[in-house]
Order: sequence, then C-alpha cells, then structure tokens
Amino acid sequence: MSTDAANDATFRTERVIPHAPARVFDAFMRPDILARWWGPSGFTNTFETFEFRPGGRWKYVMHGPDGKHYRNESLFLELDAPSKVVIHHVSLPRYVLTVSLSAEQGKTRVVWNQEFESAVAAARLRHIVEPANEQNLDRLERVLGQGTG
Repeated sequence: MSTDAANDATFRTERVIPHAPARVFDAFMRPDILARWWGPSGFTNTFETFEFRPGGRWKYVMHGPDGKHYRNESLFLELDAPSKVVIHHVSLPRYVLTVSLSAEQGKTRVVWNQEFESAVAAARLRHIVEPANEQNLDRLERVLGQGTG
C-alpha cells in the first residue's frame, strides 16, 4: 500500500482476489458476511444500522482484540453492483473509501482508495491504516474462500 503521489491524503492498495466481482460485491452488500471480515485482524463487529443504498447509514461498533469498543458511523455514497462501493466514514477519523471491482480472467481486481480529510491526518494514521487495510483484504479473501452461504 502506498499514498497516492498526487494526493498525500489517500492510501491505495490493489489486490487480485480469486472470486468473481459479483461475489466480492456481495461480501459488502450482506451484513452477515461484511461483519465477518470488516476491519483489521482480531476485530469483530456489531452492526446497529445497515442501510445498503446510496445515502444509507451504517452504524456499527468494532470490538478490538484489546477489549476496547470503537463506535463508527458511515454513509453509503455510491453503490454500483458489481463494480463500485463508496463509503463516507463520517465519524473520526473522517475519510472516503472507494472500492473498485473489475473482472480479470474470472477473478476480481480490487482497488481500495481511502482518502482522509487532509495529508496531516493521513500521515498521523499511516502506521495504523497501511497494515489495517491489508489485513482487511486478507480477511475478505479468507471469508470468500470459506463460502458466503
């Protein structure tokens, strides 16, 4: 993962996942599946509100391996099945996450762009965000490999 050279407030990572875009999109759309992989390693989630539609709210608590609880609130800005999910994290730290999914020989190229409010905020969080985003995608890949029944 690296910051975008044109915008020091954005972290970008790419990965090819061995599942079709519709299956990857489904892992965002279904709260029962999303709760299993969202967040870095060791975190679990409790969803309070999940309105998967443009303008819909997503309120949840991430439970850390340290026993702490982290309240989060986001808005779904754009949902274009099966190719794009845009989420505005409105609680601190604020950012817009744009996930683009494109078919690539029966697999999916996932492009994950997380843009913070400022380069200063991004720099302050880099040590957390870079490994956490990779762990998030590791978890997504693992959950999809287990089946999403």
